[in-house]
Parts: sequence; C-alpha cells; structure tokens
Amino acid sequence: MNRMSEAAALEQLTAELKAIRHDVEYIKEHMVDVDMILTKGEEKRLEESLSEYRQGKAVRLEDFEKEMGR
Repeated sequence: MNRMSEAAALEQLTAELKAIRHDVEYIKEHMVDVDMILTKGEEKRLEESLSEYRQGKAVRLEDFEKEMGR
C-alpha cells in the first residue's frame, strides 16, 4: 500500500469506528432491562395477586411476620 491508500484506509476505518461507537451508544440508551420483562407465568401470578389485593385478601407484611413469630 502506498502512503495515500494507507491514509484513505485509516480514514475509512476511523469513520467506521465512529459509526459503531454511535450505534453502541444508541443501543445502550434504548436497551430493555431484561429483569423488567415478565414471563407469562409471572404476569398471571401478578394479576392474581392484584386481584386478591383488590378483594381485601392481602395481608400486610408486618401482620404476616407477627403471625409467623418473626
């Protein structure tokens, strides 16, 4: 490679690295936290729990701990 094509290759490589850096930053900003996604089973259990809470079937943690002798 001559000097001119080395410089052109280096410029192209630098431009590609900048584009990759930009893409990685975009992905990091828009990435979903996998721990925030519920499975179908977890979603069902959450809905059941909320329904029980609305019906007054829920017990406060403090009351439960008292019952359990903690």
